[in-house]
Order: sequence, then C-alpha cells, then structure tokens
Amino acid sequence: MSQPMTPAAVHKQYDEAVTAFRRQITDAAARVAFGREADGFLRQCACGVWRADQALTPRHVEYYNAIYAKGNPVPTVLYWELASLVEEYDRFVLPGFFRRMIQADLERDTSQSRRFVDTFTLMLLLFAAVDGKVSEAEAGFVNSCADSLSSYCDHCGVKGGKSGLDVNEFVARRTDGRPVPTGKPEDEAAVPAPEKAGGAEAQEAPPEPKPSLEELLAELDGLCGLDKVKEDVKGLINLVKVRGLRAEAGLPVPPMSLHLVFMGNPGTGKTTVARLLAKIYHAVGVLSKGQLVEVDRSGLVAGFVGQTALKTQEAVDKALGGVLFIDEAYALANQDNANDFGREAIEVLLKGMEDHRDDLIVIVAGYTDLMGDFIHANPGLESRFNKYFYFEDYDGKQLAEIFRSVCKKNGYTLDEETDQAAAEAFQVMYDRRDENFGNARDVRNIFEAAVARQANRVAAMEAPGKEDLMALTAADLDLEEDGTENSEKPGE
Repeated sequence: MSQPMTPAAVHKQYDEAVTAFRRQITDAAARVAFGREADGFLRQCACGVWRADQALTPRHVEYYNAIYAKGNPVPTVLYWELASLVEEYDRFVLPGFFRRMIQADLERDTSQSRRFVDTFTLMLLLFAAVDGKVSEAEAGFVNSCADSLSSYCDHCGVKGGKSGLDVNEFVARRTDGRPVPTGKPEDEAAVPAPEKAGGAEAQEAPPEPKPSLEELLAELDGLCGLDKVKEDVKGLINLVKVRGLRAEAGLPVPPMSLHLVFMGNPGTGKTTVARLLAKIYHAVGVLSKGQLVEVDRSGLVAGFVGQTALKTQEAVDKALGGVLFIDEAYALANQDNANDFGREAIEVLLKGMEDHRDDLIVIVAGYTDLMGDFIHANPGLESRFNKYFYFEDYDGKQLAEIFRSVCKKNGYTLDEETDQAAAEAFQVMYDRRDENFGNARDVRNIFEAAVARQANRVAAMEAPGKEDLMALTAADLDLEEDGTENSEKPGE
C-alpha cells in the first residue's frame, strides 16, 4: 500500500483535471453549468466512494475540503458533517450539466459527454486513492457510476463508445505493491494525471473559451443593485461598438479615453464591476487579454528613492492587455508632503497610460470626496480620467438580498422568521449607517459570524441531520451582537 495522498495533491490533481475539461467545453451554456455544478456533484460522488469503502477517517475531511476548482467556494465541513453526508448518500444521480452536455453533443455532433466519463472516472479514482489504495468496493462503485453515464450517452445516441479506462487496473496497482511508474512523489501520483491515463495523448489544454459579451452582460445584470452603474457600463459598451463600426466604415474616430474613476464607499461592488469590465473590454476587442490587476498604494510605492518607479512600472507591465485597478487611489496624492513617493508613482502611471494607450485601461477607485481631490491634484490625471461611475450604498432591501444570496451560495437556508428578522435588521443597519458602513462587506462579516455561531449550536446536537447543518436561525444571526443595533449609541 502506498503512502496516503496529501490534501494539497488531491486539490492540485482535481483542479487541473476539472479546469482542463471545462476549457474544452465548446457550448457556452454547458460550460457555465459545468463550472457552477461540477464541484458539488463530484463531492457527492466522493461521499459515495467513501461509503463503499466504509473506512472514513478524520483525514478524509481534509480531502473533501480540497475538492473544489479555483475560483469556486471552498468547502469547510467538519468530521461529523462529512460522516452524515457519507451515511446519507443514497444513489448516483445524473447531474444537470451532463444532460446539457449531451444536448450540445447532439446539436453539434460532438462527443464531449463521452470524454467527461473519462474525467469523471479518474476523479472518483482519485478520491478512492486518498488513503493510498483503491479497494475493490470502491472500484465497483466507480464502475457502476461510469456505466450509468455511458449508458445514458448510448440511450441518447451520442456518437462514440464506452470508455477504454479499466478501473480494475487501478485496483491491481494499489494492492500488488509495485511502485507507481512515474518520477513524481508517490503521494502525488496515486492516480495517473488525467491527460495521460487510459492511453490518452498528453497534450496542453486548449485555451479557455472567452465568455461572450452576452454572458458577461448577464453576469453584470445579475449583480444586486448598481442600476446606474449597469446603465453606465452598457452606455460605454455602445460607445465602443459604434466607434468600431465607424472605423470599419472608414469614418473618422476621434480619440477617446476609456480610463475610469469609480467613486463610492467600500463594499459597493467596485472591484467586481472592474473585473467584469476587463472581460467586457476584451470581448469587444478593446483589450488583448482582459485580465484585472488589482493594487493599492502599497503595490505601487516603495520606501526609498528610485524603487517606486520600478514597482509601479512592474504593475503596469503586468496589467498590459487588461485593466490596472488601483483601489484607494487618493492615497497616492499626499498634499501635505511635496516629496511623497506617491507623486512619482503617478508620473510613471501616466507615462504607462500614454505609451500603452491602445492596450491598457486604468481604473482608479475610492471614496467619492477623496477621489475628486485626487483627480484634480494633477493635470495629467484630469485629462485622462473623464468618465466617472458612482457606486451608491446598498439600501436595506439590497443588503438583505445580498445576504440571502451568500447563504444560498454556501448551502445555508433561512426559514421565514429568520429571513424576516434579517431583513428588518439590515434595514436598521442601513438607516443608522455612518462613515464606517461597509455595505456588502458588513453583510459578509455578519454571515461569517452567523456560521460560526451555527457551528457551535449544531456541534452540541447529538445527531444533527442535513437540515440542521444547513439551517441558520435568528439566534445564529444575533445581529445586535454584531453591532447592527448599537452602531450609533453614544460613548461606544
């Protein structure tokens, strides 16, 4: 028996395999569904694998919490939670994204659903091998699930045949004592790399298909509130589109700055919108890459002469082809110190914007009043930043909606009484807001505190069920304790 895999090795293999497969999905709807649902589905299957083996240990909790793709929520279950999930695992159910994948295969005469069966089989073998071996019981479960997927492909008429992967081969490798034929450490090689297993050719994963403008706009529209910002973004897109059409028609296209100023309080979605804008600029052809590089004063300014220019230039170079997002940008303009290095950073930034005006967008962000002073502190800034997006505070109803969304995303439920209590408390929070109001950040803090209280409450139960693990109560929220009720009491 080989040494058990480390959780880091499990996460690395899982993330690489799932990300590589997602990049190969050509149908946009299937790709989005896969990215949204695959982690949860495969974690459920891991529970099925471990139930078949009947050998759950506290270390399996670390493995379970390592099953997530980059950019998706990270699970944080405890041992008794995982034990309940494993015990309650009923039967294998075809995931919704697989049905959408088959529909796309039939429409396009492709066979990506067949290829998913290979990736799926390897992932289940990965989960089985976390204790250093794949048992016959685990292999039987994996075979059964893979056969269900393949049979459904056959039933629907997807071209191709059953996968060539032989699960029993992995059982033999884990039980006969032979060394794993690879130069990797054993704990990273309990299951062959997905791109090399089953005789598949090792090749570099194709570039991830860029999201369409329609998908990005749908994501923008899905954000809570921000009605004026959404309107401004769409107006900006229309402006860019028409400029492109004029250029194609041979008409004059006057110079225009696409650099932006985001003005508003913390937690109002400025970074989220900036990230979407970077992708939108890429989708409409303004930027070559569409990445977002986020910095603040500390990411641009050094503590001694000559180093600030190098540090700022490094940030500019990293952002080429995308957006450089400078949060709390007003901190660069220190009016009280003429020798402040922030001024040097501004000069390098302005030069970079001029030298790369065709493939670099800069967005500066911060409090409304302070950002006005910042822009007017330098004539070069005034000439390049002439578009302003105002991010208003979320009102009480929007804060409650954000809270519901965070709960749903993380697998927590609210009954009617708790939902009403939360809505009333967030309205109080909004009505009593002051200069320290954090908008969505405060919502996140309240959610995390509620989860901690819920964990203490549920841990005291003798045999909590799935509903107990998911339910947040009014007592868990305890919004008064979090400062919602007392934010403006004198002397505190």
